[in-house]
Amino acid sequence: MSATKWTAVRIRAMKGQGKFACLTAYDFSTARLVDEAGIPLILVGDSLAMTMLGYDTTLPVTMAAMLHHAAAVARGVSGALVVADMPFMSYQVSVAQALENAGRFIKEAGADAVKIEGGRFRAPTVKALIENGIPVLAHIGLTPQSIHTLGGYKVQGKKSEEAQRLVEDAQALEDAGAFAIVLECLPPALGEAITKTVGIPTIGIGAGPHCDGQILVTHDLLGITGEVSPKFIKRYAALGASMKQAFSEYKREVEQGHFPGPEHCYT
Repeated sequence: MSATKWTAVRIRAMKGQGKFACLTAYDFSTARLVDEAGIPLILVGDSLAMTMLGYDTTLPVTMAAMLHHAAAVARGVSGALVVADMPFMSYQVSVAQALENAGRFIKEAGADAVKIEGGRFRAPTVKALIENGIPVLAHIGLTPQSIHTLGGYKVQGKKSEEAQRLVEDAQALEDAGAFAIVLECLPPALGEAITKTVGIPTIGIGAGPHCDGQILVTHDLLGITGEVSPKFIKRYAALGASMKQAFSEYKREVEQGHFPGPEHCYT
């Protein structure tokens, strides 16, 4: 393994050492560019259900699809830690099921770690995975695989009892051995409280500026997704508009006979 390769141990050691950025990727080309930008952690998120496959939620995405995309990302990365998101019902049935499917991400797809959603009740699964050589990125707060029980995509931890439960969830997941915890859609004060409570990095997405790291869906960052987006997203580019303009210009040039020109033809 390269000395410059990011590992779960190295990510864990980032606690208190400075902020770090994470992004999603779902294909070889994007993963290569994200990796070349020096991003230390790339998540092959089950958000590919929406960004790549056109579903309304993450729930329909399958193990087969996740393995396919995780393998493509792993082939494009040499430095970043590649974390594969375990899809809905790939780990909930039993610890044995979780071990089998998580192992496939490591063995078949070439991922470095997996991510699973859930609080303290998920601690036995996290512990079992780690004991069997599979690093785990935990995920609490708004957990998209639980939207039906949460009542939709809502900010979590607004009430004091909910906030206390999430702090305890984070502690239990740290005790179980998770190398970091994603905090999604929490009030900034709660994100800060959890970050100060646990000894492993927190990675925020809509959880305020006090988390150790931040993660965004790359399609959102690039402006490829729709105009309506969560409040926590910052668009660093408007590639969706640029792509549509390029497609329209290509269409016009083909229709008018301007493309291909002599410079695009073989002699």
